[in-house]
Amino acid sequence: MAVHLQLQVYGVAALLADVVVFTSPVTFKPYPGKAITAAILRGVLRVFEDFTYVREIANPDGRDHAFVFTATVAGKQLQGCDFLHFDDDGKIDESTVMVRPLSAAQALGEAMGAQFEQIAREAAEQ
Repeated sequence: MAVHLQLQVYGVAALLADVVVFTSPVTFKPYPGKAITAAILRGVLRVFEDFTYVREIANPDGRDHAFVFTATVAGKQLQGCDFLHFDDDGKIDESTVMVRPLSAAQALGEAMGAQFEQIAREAAEQ
């Protein structure tokens, strides 16, 4: 659960490698780069309610982690998993998110779509 605590204390961008690639559960195309990934993750924090990590699964070498979480979006409860890979410097260089059920993933897609103008502005400002 250290990553979640670090998100709150240090902010999202401090954890990301410059070459990070973010793969969303609701879009086909991955998003490469620290600025857009940080902006997307801040957007997620704005739309998720009651976000809680419930389990961490880690590779023994410490470079691959799966963080199972629960949250609510637009009244829909969801379960998800953040799959993170850490580079040699301890920064996240790959982030893939999956969520279920479909109705919650659709609600997440709609909520994030409404955020995307602000996300694009934030990414351009960095």
